[in-house]
Amino acid sequence: MNEASRAGLQRFARYLATERRLSPHTSTAYAHDLAALADWSAAQGLTEWAALDSQHVRAFAARSHAGGLSPRSVQRRLSAVRSFYSFLIREGVVRANPAVDVRAPKLPRRLPQALDADQMGRLLAVQVETPLDARDLAMMELFYSSGLRLAELVQLDLAQLDLADRTVRVLGKGRKTRIVPVGSKALAALRAWLTERASLASPDTQALFVGRNGGRLGARAVQLRVAAAARRQGLPMGVHPHLFRHSFATHLLESSQDLRGVQELLGHADISTTQVYTHLDFQHLARIYDAAHPRARRRR
Repeated sequence: MNEASRAGLQRFARYLATERRLSPHTSTAYAHDLAALADWSAAQGLTEWAALDSQHVRAFAARSHAGGLSPRSVQRRLSAVRSFYSFLIREGVVRANPAVDVRAPKLPRRLPQALDADQMGRLLAVQVETPLDARDLAMMELFYSSGLRLAELVQLDLAQLDLADRTVRVLGKGRKTRIVPVGSKALAALRAWLTERASLASPDTQALFVGRNGGRLGARAVQLRVAAAARRQGLPMGVHPHLFRHSFATHLLESSQDLRGVQELLGHADISTTQVYTHLDFQHLARIYDAAHPRARRRR
């Protein structure tokens, strides 16, 4: 790639940081993927971005997969290329996006794990003996009550929680705001935590959840506390914060059958992301069928 083309990558990186406001992790991944495209293009004798067509991008994706990248990583790499070319079209550098119709290898369907209602009840039946116990229970109840992502929970400030209205205002992916309800058990746990919070929080912090040092609690600390609580309650599987979100979606969908409503509560931009939980629900129904239907029972 010539110098002008390399400069386009730098402008795109600034665009991601200032206008798209993507996370540093995503921006770094995009930069790595596009650097790989630039190197591959140079090896093919392509010196300008306008010289690439869909066949080139398809060959680049195939080479990435053959080189050991998983289908998910190839999918992310193509997403980076599509975003980059959309940016180049906006700048007038190219006229078409050669990655639009290129698809990554199909991903094997992996259904998310979820705790059943009894397991979740056991996890949340923790003994509260210290202020930190009260905080941990409030976090877990809020995770399960409102389906929050880990990043969303640790970013919460006091002002985002409305106890009177029984809601919490969440800043999700793409800096999109949504308001989600908070259940009665979570409200009670949050009220108990707020009475303890004053003894731990630094005067200048607005964070809803704080650590021993008085500052905002970090994501890694939340992961460790959740895992420790699960071990104490004797759960047989590894428990992590995102498992609460999967369980929230699965249980809500089983009860309501309202896919659109669950999509809104989870903050999914595309309903196809939410539809994975319909497969979880079907698994539940299939187990009931196999256990109850005379023609489905296995012979002993």
